[in-house]
Amino acid sequence: MTKKNEKIKPRKLDKLDCQIVNLLQTDGRLSNTSIAKQLGIAEATVRTRLKRLINEKYIKIVAVGSPHKLGFSITGNIKIRVDIKKKDHVLQELIDLKECVHINLMTGSTDVDVDFIVKSLDELNDLVYNKISNLDGVITTETSLIMEQIKENYAWGTAFDEE
Repeated sequence: MTKKNEKIKPRKLDKLDCQIVNLLQTDGRLSNTSIAKQLGIAEATVRTRLKRLINEKYIKIVAVGSPHKLGFSITGNIKIRVDIKKKDHVLQELIDLKECVHINLMTGSTDVDVDFIVKSLDELNDLVYNKISNLDGVITTETSLIMEQIKENYAWGTAFDEE
C-alpha cells in the first residue's frame, strides 16, 4: 500500500500502449470503442490504458488549431541568450506570457528557444521589446518569423515501437 504523498512509479509502455498512442496520434477523436475494435481488445481495456497514459503524462489529448485561420497573423521563434544565474526567473516570466506557446531550454549558442503566436506587428513589437528584451537576465534575442509552414506532424509514434 502506498502513502498519499508517495509517488507511484510510472510503468513502462508496452506494445498495446504504443498501439493506442499511435492510433490517437493519427486521430485524437477516436472513441475508445473504435480503438478497441481496431486492436481487437475490450473497450474497458482501452479506457483503463488511456486513463493511465494521460494521468502519467505520456500523452495529452488536445485540439491543435491553425493559428493563421484562427486570426493570428504572425507566428515565429525567438532565440534568447540569458544570464545563467537568472535562468529560472526568465523562464518563469516567459511561462506567464500567453503569446509564448512553446518554451524550450536548449544546448548550444541559444539558451532558451520560444515559439510565439501574435495577432499583429504591434503585438510582436510589444512581445519582443517590452515583454522579453526588458526581462532581468535576458542578454540577447533573435526573432524569426514563419513565412510558410511546410510540414506539421504529430504522428511520430513512440520510441518503443517495433521496427
